[in-house]
Amino acid sequence: MAGPVHIPLVLASASPRRRDLLRQIGVVPDNIQPADINEDPFPGELPRPHALRLASEKASKIAAEAEAAYVLAADTVVGVGRRILPKAETDQQVRDCLDLMSGRAHRVYTGLALITPDGQLRSRVIETRLKLKRLSKSDIETYVELGEGIGKAGGYGIQGYAESLISHISGSYSNVVGLPLFETRNLLIGAGYLR
Repeated sequence: MAGPVHIPLVLASASPRRRDLLRQIGVVPDNIQPADINEDPFPGELPRPHALRLASEKASKIAAEAEAAYVLAADTVVGVGRRILPKAETDQQVRDCLDLMSGRAHRVYTGLALITPDGQLRSRVIETRLKLKRLSKSDIETYVELGEGIGKAGGYGIQGYAESLISHISGSYSNVVGLPLFETRNLLIGAGYLR
């Protein structure tokens, strides 16, 4: 008798961090296919629904092109109150984000979306609360010079020097890196991809 048929998993993300995190739970996507969508927030859109919408749109776009596959997408958003912080593209954006979060609590939301081979969408949002210490100008400039904040939501990546600037974290660490492993694994088990 033949064994069970392998149904491929497509990761709808270009993030090497997400691939590395999936590998930590023994998951290696069969295909990496980033979804090119407009990630601008809608007017008045809050961080939590924004993260969920982007993850769902990414998964749906790739699922429309993939045949008989699981499609996993995620989007990580940093929020301070009702405000969505940008994915920093310049040193000045990194400075602005760090200055805004200095000494304040902020939240990191990751929207997770999984589309099953039969087209069902399963999605959720995971939230981690963090607080940065009060940052001096020197703290900010040191971080800017390291270049670690470019391309990162909120202008910092926790898996580097910035971890030494965080005075408090409540919730999933891997969520802040870009993929909450506990919830991702449970999502994949619930959908029948993992046992």
